Amino acid sequence: MPKIWTVSELVGRIGQVLQERTELQNCWISGELSNFKNHRASGHWYFTLKDESSSLKGVMFKSRSERVRFIPSDGLKVLIRGNIRMYDRDGTIQLYGEEMEPSGLGQLYLAFEQLKKKLAEEGLFDPLRKKSIPRLPRRIGIVTSPTGAAIRDIINIIERRHPGMSWILAPAAVQGEAAPHEVAQAIARLNRHGDVDVIIVGRGGGSLEELWAFNTDIVARAISASVIPIISAVGHETDVTISDYVADLRAPTPSAAAELAVPILIDLQLQVAQLRVRLTGAMGTLIERKRQYVEGIANKGPLRDPFWRIDQSRQRLDALQMRLQEGMTRFVIDKNGILKLLAAKLDLLSPLAILGRGYSLTYNAEGLLLRSVSQVAVDEQIRIRLGEGSLHCRVLEKGN
Repeated sequence: MPKIWTVSELVGRIGQVLQERTELQNCWISGELSNFKNHRASGHWYFTLKDESSSLKGVMFKSRSERVRFIPSDGLKVLIRGNIRMYDRDGTIQLYGEEMEPSGLGQLYLAFEQLKKKLAEEGLFDPLRKKSIPRLPRRIGIVTSPTGAAIRDIINIIERRHPGMSWILAPAAVQGEAAPHEVAQAIARLNRHGDVDVIIVGRGGGSLEELWAFNTDIVARAISASVIPIISAVGHETDVTISDYVADLRAPTPSAAAELAVPILIDLQLQVAQLRVRLTGAMGTLIERKRQYVEGIANKGPLRDPFWRIDQSRQRLDALQMRLQEGMTRFVIDKNGILKLLAAKLDLLSPLAILGRGYSLTYNAEGLLLRSVSQVAVDEQIRIRLGEGSLHCRVLEKGN
């Protein structure tokens, strides 16, 4: 009688057979990705790998997926290394991925292009975001390995071009898994405490894998966030990294970065000397022009003869005094004439003038002017005022 299997037994047996087949373990499979899903909560990847006639479900757990340097997507042809096993719960055969690479395109190159496109769309490469490199920096910040050739080249160039130029090193690993974080932290550290005017970030030449720290998102964003201008100097002239696109200026080598950042002291001294000569000449010309202008003013009008204006004022004062005297004389003469005319008119009206023509004024004993005989009695004393002198009389008789 044939053996009757339970589902669990059969699925377990198939899984065991798959594991025993060595050619199905640690094998490479080529196909096109579809139904790709990044389970962000766990970090696991789920997908289907297919070709023209068949498909195979697959999974790549977080511990493996985080090693992949590019971002998978539907339609991408890939090579996956992994193990073929049975998924007991669903009774399906699955590919458990250990490694994934783009098919026909290098993994690092694809990751480079993907990050480049992403950051470009975010505007991190926009020329308007780039800061100008200071022409006369006071201190240079350097982010690189303290033991590499790059730091020696940079320091040699600095000391040759500008002896005594201040510089500060923020050491960081420039390759390996820790390099991206260390480079980003060094840039942030210089921004917080370095008191520098420009930062050189880079390393010497190497393979694409060795330069990869400068093709990472974290370093690109650290460069973009820096308030201090940054010169990217990674590898040789032919090497191009994401850092070169984000930085404010790209230098082909670390030595070239130092030459771009540090002015030549002798050239600066020569420029200062030339400017001093030009300034001295310009000041001499200006002083001479002002001297001639002052001399021209001094030879004109009052400045030529300081007492000329005083004499002019004195002469004008004399003329005014003469006019005042003449005016006062005419005024007095005119007023005297008017006064004489009024005096004559007043004299005609004066009682004394009337008395002088033979008239008299009579007053009673109390001094009241008498206008009628009724105001006085017989034998009453009266006084008569004549034109010249007066009479004291007694009334003997009154008539009409």
